Amino acid sequence: MAVNSPLPVAADLKPVNGIEIGFAEAGIKKPNRKDILVMKLADTATVAGVFTTNRFCAAPVQVCKANLAAVAAGGAPIRALVVNTGNANAGTGETGLASAHATCAALARLLDCEPHQILPFSTGVILEPLPLEKVVSALPAAIGNLKADNWFNAAEAIMTTDTQPKAASRTVDICGHSVTMTGISKGAGMIRPNMATMLGYLAIDAKVSQDVLDELVKHAADHSFNCITIDGDTSTNDSFMLIATGTGSLAIANTDSTEYAELKTAVTDIARSLAQMIIRDGEGATKFITVTVEEGGSMDECRKIAYSIAHSPLVKTAFFASDPNLGRILCAIGYAGVDDLDVTKLDLYLDDVLVAKSGGRNPAYQEADGQRVMQKSEITVRVRLGRGAHSATVWTCDLSHDYVTINADYRS
Repeated sequence: MAVNSPLPVAADLKPVNGIEIGFAEAGIKKPNRKDILVMKLADTATVAGVFTTNRFCAAPVQVCKANLAAVAAGGAPIRALVVNTGNANAGTGETGLASAHATCAALARLLDCEPHQILPFSTGVILEPLPLEKVVSALPAAIGNLKADNWFNAAEAIMTTDTQPKAASRTVDICGHSVTMTGISKGAGMIRPNMATMLGYLAIDAKVSQDVLDELVKHAADHSFNCITIDGDTSTNDSFMLIATGTGSLAIANTDSTEYAELKTAVTDIARSLAQMIIRDGEGATKFITVTVEEGGSMDECRKIAYSIAHSPLVKTAFFASDPNLGRILCAIGYAGVDDLDVTKLDLYLDDVLVAKSGGRNPAYQEADGQRVMQKSEITVRVRLGRGAHSATVWTCDLSHDYVTINADYRS
């Protein structure tokens, strides 16, 4: 069960005018499960994305980047996205690239567009050949059930080790314009997006120019998906895509406007919700942990320290055991790589409990207070560095026996 994350209700997921969604069962890894997703876009849509920084990036990531570059160079715009689960098509060399291109070509024929107008995505096991025939054979079925209100099915169709689908939907007012936005995400392990295995798709019905959308998706990712970690592993397939269908009344052509500022806030907010759903459903997770580092000399050093805490197996296992062995947090701060850190200025809080003051144990700290906090399902670790005005927040989870079990048996 995901930590304090209720199952999304299909009826609450709002259709976004300008995007239709279809799914199919291709039997890529297991029979009788949705594993193919197609998103068909209106002619007015613009698309932007951010991708994994893993040098072993998957074949579909490479093709996505190339196809988006073709659009930027003046080619016809993106008209569909296609996702398969059960196989990452990563570490597959030239054969994998050929399979990704063939998937685009097959869908392009069905939609009467060019192959470069298709963006392919894969998630699943690495180093195994994509069963191309199964993928291509399932595309007509996915096209056959294209509907605007298929978001819940879409969320199910991109799951791997997720225990539940992840989706969110909102309608917001931006300077008198009603904007509908709906998104889905997936991921439960191999999660440390720098721009993990993590996929996210968010559609809005505003009309947004390409250069503005490119900036917006990066900002949203940096304040959502790039602030989560489950196990510190950056996947080969990470992708977060932002789709502006251009069918609503809001139109934004530049970033110097109140409308853009409000849209940026709304998009980042829903992206953050989708990202946090991944942490709440982390493999074997029993606790949702917020790590905030304040009063830093730079954003970079705040993030270094936050991630050092969030990645530490010793810290994460202490949270799982509800054991207030909080010296482990100080240890993780110390080796984070901030070489000139003055630990005598540092304060450490666990929720409202001041654990360490001026770099040492707070004389008033009682282990019973730490124990009280550690038993909660949602916990905040707060570090004050006393060296500047910058801050950063990262979301993570604990590390349980089930994480080991799930990943020891992942391919079966």
